[in-house]
Amino acid sequence: MAAQTDPKVTPPAANLASAADKDPGGRMSFFEHLVELRTRLIHSAIAIVICTGIGLLLSKHFITFIVQPMHMALRSAGLADNLYYTSPAGYVSLVINLGLYLGIAIAMPYVLYQVWLFVAPGLFKHERNAVAGFIVSSMFLFLCGLAFAYFIMLPTTLKFLIGFANEGPIKPLISINEYFDLTLMILLGLGLVFELPVLIFILSLFGIVTPKFLLKNFRYAMVIITVAAAIITPTPDATTMLVFMAPMILLYFLGVFVSYVVLRRKQAADVATGEAH
Repeated sequence: MAAQTDPKVTPPAANLASAADKDPGGRMSFFEHLVELRTRLIHSAIAIVICTGIGLLLSKHFITFIVQPMHMALRSAGLADNLYYTSPAGYVSLVINLGLYLGIAIAMPYVLYQVWLFVAPGLFKHERNAVAGFIVSSMFLFLCGLAFAYFIMLPTTLKFLIGFANEGPIKPLISINEYFDLTLMILLGLGLVFELPVLIFILSLFGIVTPKFLLKNFRYAMVIITVAAAIITPTPDATTMLVFMAPMILLYFLGVFVSYVVLRRKQAADVATGEAH
């Protein structure tokens, strides 16, 4: 008689594929995971310290780039393009703060890479692809938000503010530190706003929102977008507010498309699972 194979002894092919799909790091003990986390945190901290030093060296040169929108707004209003610091340590404080932000920005890709090295061994191949795409898309959208803020939003805002103030007998005396705070708020605000498709992607992945839900409740989303634009926009004029709202609306519909893609992939995976059973 032919020898029978015990089905309990032989693992299914799917399980074999899944096991082979993971890296050996996925089978590390809890203590080994803690050691690995400590290593990644140390590497990230060292990178931030080194990049902060580089940022401090570059910050003086980067200030020229930061103040260009303000200079253009002052010149367009027929004013002298001078910026001032109002305390003895004002300029030094600006250089240090800008160096810190530059250092974090320069180190961020390496820090994200360290995060990737920590989580990747415990993920399957398709999960690693998803996480890698999530990190890359988040960085890309954040940089797009910074570019939109610097080249469009910031000049529009400054032109309105300087032009409005220049109509009366009082002339502006712009503090470089206050201007830097305003610039930082606009850049970071729009950088985070541009992460809206990523947020919708996460919510769609967990089944919290669907394309139908997003389209059906668009009017409520418009109310939220309008309120957010009114709060974040540093000027009270409608033009600047509309400039701020336009990308948010486009990003919302991009999020609808992302949600549609996620839904289709989940449905395809469910069909494939049903056919396998």
